[in-house]
Amino acid sequence: MLKTATFTAMHFCIAFSVAYLVTGSLAAGGLLAIIEPLCNAVGFFFHEKLWARLAA
Repeated sequence: MLKTATFTAMHFCIAFSVAYLVTGSLAAGGLLAIIEPLCNAVGFFFHEKLWARLAA
């Protein structure tokens, strides 16, 4: 669980940094740092379901 928590924290930091560097806005950086990892989590869920179905 600690590995998952640290990976998530790293992902948020990277998403924020990239968004801030691109936009120059702390608000946009913060918003994208929240939205982008959440979208990836949903995408990963469906990706895993697809691969599980293909393996069956």
